[in-house]
Amino acid sequence: MAISIRTATLDDMASLMDTNLRCLPENYGIRYYLYTLVTWPELSKVAVDPAGRVVGYVLAKIEDERDAKKRHGHVTSVATLDSYRKHGLATKLMRASMRSMVEMYDAKYVSLHVRQTNRAAKHLYSSTLGYTEHKLDKKYYQDGEHAYEMHCKLSRASVGLPELTEESLPLRRKAEEAAAPGEPVAPAVAAAAAAATA
Repeated sequence: MAISIRTATLDDMASLMDTNLRCLPENYGIRYYLYTLVTWPELSKVAVDPAGRVVGYVLAKIEDERDAKKRHGHVTSVATLDSYRKHGLATKLMRASMRSMVEMYDAKYVSLHVRQTNRAAKHLYSSTLGYTEHKLDKKYYQDGEHAYEMHCKLSRASVGLPELTEESLPLRRKAEEAAAPGEPVAPAVAAAAAAATA
């Protein structure tokens, strides 16, 4: 099965929403997808079949972006269509997003929430991807179910990136150093957001 993994774009929004509605009880409005894809355009990934159809995705963002010590990634949602499960797509999507978190934002760890009863997902996160339980958030979901907050430490080595040199500083860190106080870190991202919502 020739499935490719690539970075999600605004053109994928309808497919992301459709996959999310088919697979998960936690759903999001179009503005949330737009905000996430425009603000952190490198982090969300899609799995695409040979016909170009989106069959899986991971939606991700950065939290505490301005504080280098606290900056970390957060996976909001990950899903694959039923007929494409058991092929390792969720693992590939997660790893691609985690790599971008380090490469583009120098994230130190990544967090996510998983339903307390979702043993399959918890096994994927802990046994395959190296996440550990951080705490139990009671009644986290709208239906009242508890969630485990899980964390995974990130480093350049852990995501397959070469050691950092002055010439290979993460792009977003360079942007932060160059930005004036109060200036957007990525003017191109701000411009894209304005164009998308005009």
